[in-house]
Amino acid sequence: MNTNNQESESGLERKVDSLRTELLARDKFSLASNTGAEYMNGRYILEIWNKPVSIAADDFIAIDIDNGTPCDDLTQAMLAYYFHTSDGTPVRDEWVSFRELPDGQFYAAAFQGYTGDRLKASFGEDIEAFALAAEKLNGRTQPFGDAAFYFQALPRVPVAIVCWLGDEDFPTSFRFLFDDSIRHHLPTDACAILGNMLTRKLLTHQLAKAKTDDENS
Repeated sequence: MNTNNQESESGLERKVDSLRTELLARDKFSLASNTGAEYMNGRYILEIWNKPVSIAADDFIAIDIDNGTPCDDLTQAMLAYYFHTSDGTPVRDEWVSFRELPDGQFYAAAFQGYTGDRLKASFGEDIEAFALAAEKLNGRTQPFGDAAFYFQALPRVPVAIVCWLGDEDFPTSFRFLFDDSIRHHLPTDACAILGNMLTRKLLTHQLAKAKTDDENS
């Protein structure tokens, strides 16, 4: 039993409950406008990771529109943070690192450890495999590094991953970038969750591809 994980999950659950309570007092149409969601029939409609979700205005529980089931806990948390924080600021098309976010310098090493370093361990220097996984998640190419893609996490929240191949002086690295407007839409701890979510999604596609390749070999 992992007590630390249980405590962390419990803390996140309490935080989400608190955010939802505060959101119930907010103006519904202002929330929809700020987040880029559509409000109709007592529900907010928007996409997260290009998947449509519906959020009930009376409890802020998110439902996956495609299958009608409640979204997973991390998605619920991300949406609660987003609705609570977003003030409608437009995307600025200027990228910043996690370290440049408020208090990001204190957590940058840990963030890199469970995001970019995990991607490096899985993809190594296989840019084609990285590109394939990114494209499966609707990633769009960016003119950075040796390979880079950005992903539309939420209506006002793009996130990018850049791969720099190593040489005799520097090792291969994968780095996450956020639009400079991100502080108007998510707090730094939610950005950490966002990076973790995207890392898991990319690794899931990589593992699925590896399994298929083994079965066909």
